[in-house]
Amino acid sequence: MADMLAHVSLAGVAGGVYLGLNPTITGIVIVVIGAVVVEYVRKAYNTYSEISIAIIMIGGLSSAVILMSLSKNVSTGFTSYLFGSVVAINQMELFIMSAAAVIGGIFFFLMRRPLYQIIVDEEAATANGLPVQWISLGFSIVTGMIVAAAMPIVGVLLVSSLIVLPASLAIRIASSFAAALVISMLVGVSGVFLGLTASYELSTPPGGTIAFVLLLMLILSTGMKRLVSAWKKGTQRKERGMENEKEQPARHTDRAAVTDQ
Repeated sequence: MADMLAHVSLAGVAGGVYLGLNPTITGIVIVVIGAVVVEYVRKAYNTYSEISIAIIMIGGLSSAVILMSLSKNVSTGFTSYLFGSVVAINQMELFIMSAAAVIGGIFFFLMRRPLYQIIVDEEAATANGLPVQWISLGFSIVTGMIVAAAMPIVGVLLVSSLIVLPASLAIRIASSFAAALVISMLVGVSGVFLGLTASYELSTPPGGTIAFVLLLMLILSTGMKRLVSAWKKGTQRKERGMENEKEQPARHTDRAAVTDQ
C-alpha cells in the first residue's frame, strides 16, 4: 500500500507542478483520494484484494507520466521528488510533516486495539461490532498522508522504505503489538538521522542513504537475533549436559546400594 500510494502521490506532485500549485499539498490531496478509491475497489475485488493496489498504482503512474509530458517546468524540480532532497525542504513541508506525524500518532494511539483485532482476524472484528470499513479507510488515509509528507526526504521511489523496513525490524524483535509500534518509530527516526549523517560525510544522495541504512539495520538485527537464539540454545544444551552428569553418579550410587542390599 505504501508503494502504491507513493506512485499516486507522484501524480499529485506532477499535477501541482502543472497547475502552478504547491506539489506537496496537491500530492496529499491526491493520495487521500487514492486511499478512498482503493478501499472501494478492494471491496469490488473482495477475493483478490491485491488487484486493487495494482489498479490504483497504474492509474497514478500513468497520470503522472501524462502530466509530466504536458508540463514544461516539471523537469527542473521533479528529480527531488523522485529521489528526495533534504536541502530543498521548505518551511511549509516541515509543517506538513509535523501535522502528519501528530495525526498519525493520535490515530494509532486511539485505534491501536481495533487495528490489532483487524490484523489478527478481520471477520472476527466485524462480528464483534467494529466498523472495519471505516477503520481501514482511516488507516489508508493516514498512511497516504505520511507517504506524501515523507516524500520530499527520500523521494517517491524509496518512500516505502521508511514504512516497510522499520516495521519489518520491529516485527522480528518485538514481543507485543504495542512494542512493535514503539520500536518501529525509534528505528525509523534513528535510521533517518544516521542516513543523513552518512550522506553528509560520504556526499551521497540522502534518500538512498537513509533507505540503505535502514536495510543494514534490518540485516544486522536479524543476524543478532539468530546469534542470540543460537547462544541460548547452546547454553541450554550445556546446562542439560551438566545436569545429566550430576544425575549419573547419583544413579550409580543408588544401583550400588540396591546391589549390596
